[in-house]
Amino acid sequence: MEKINQKLQLSRQKLTSLPFRKIAPNIVTLLALCAGVTSIRYSIQADWTKAVLCIFIAAFFDLLDGRVARMLKGSTKFGAELDSLSDFVSFGVAPSILLYQWTLFDLPKFGWFFCLLMSIGMAMRLARFNTMLEEEPQPEYWNHFFVGVPAPAAAALVMMPIMISFDFPDWNWLIRSNAFCAVLLVVVTFLMVSRIPTFSTKKLKIPSYLFLPIILVVVLFASFVISQPWLTLGISTLCYALSIPVGVVVFWNEKRKYKA
Repeated sequence: MEKINQKLQLSRQKLTSLPFRKIAPNIVTLLALCAGVTSIRYSIQADWTKAVLCIFIAAFFDLLDGRVARMLKGSTKFGAELDSLSDFVSFGVAPSILLYQWTLFDLPKFGWFFCLLMSIGMAMRLARFNTMLEEEPQPEYWNHFFVGVPAPAAAALVMMPIMISFDFPDWNWLIRSNAFCAVLLVVVTFLMVSRIPTFSTKKLKIPSYLFLPIILVVVLFASFVISQPWLTLGISTLCYALSIPVGVVVFWNEKRKYKA
């Protein structure tokens, strides 16, 4: 009887209290969700700078919540599901509405279709990601790669024309055209749901002799972000897009070596 009472007390404690290390990652995830929803508000108000900035803030919190969960050993299934829902809103819905308000509203009948396509693609990608977590581990050659373009990177690719237009308004005839933005949404959606390998830094190990050069590059990048934020972020996103075919070549070389 005493053992049964002790088990009942422990179960009651689990239901009535949670350690802070379990809650902290969820708080960070909710901050990302708030930033994504706020971006939708600024998109409706045609405040493009703040709308783009909010999505980047959401990306920062999205990067942070996983680190916090691993550092505090507070990963939970509830947190993983909440993170997926936050990613869907912040990187699927918010960029779609932003691009629609920016230019695609002027595309009769079809503008909203492309925005729906982006959101549906994001939902499918996140659903696949959640199911892959429950499957058998990927082979070793997948350690440094994502399956498809990750959610924050997809949002950045969609916003790339808007960021470039902040510093180069004379190019609006091209980058703000309905045709260009519609094609961009289709291409990004395809990259999200595809199985194309893209670079991942989650398990990247840096040699000690490269530590100081990388610190200098990070400091230089930070100075550019402060002085020319939109041009720097736009060019960085463009460089990421150019890295995708390079990642495919590197992946196939590693896969061939692994099988050999």
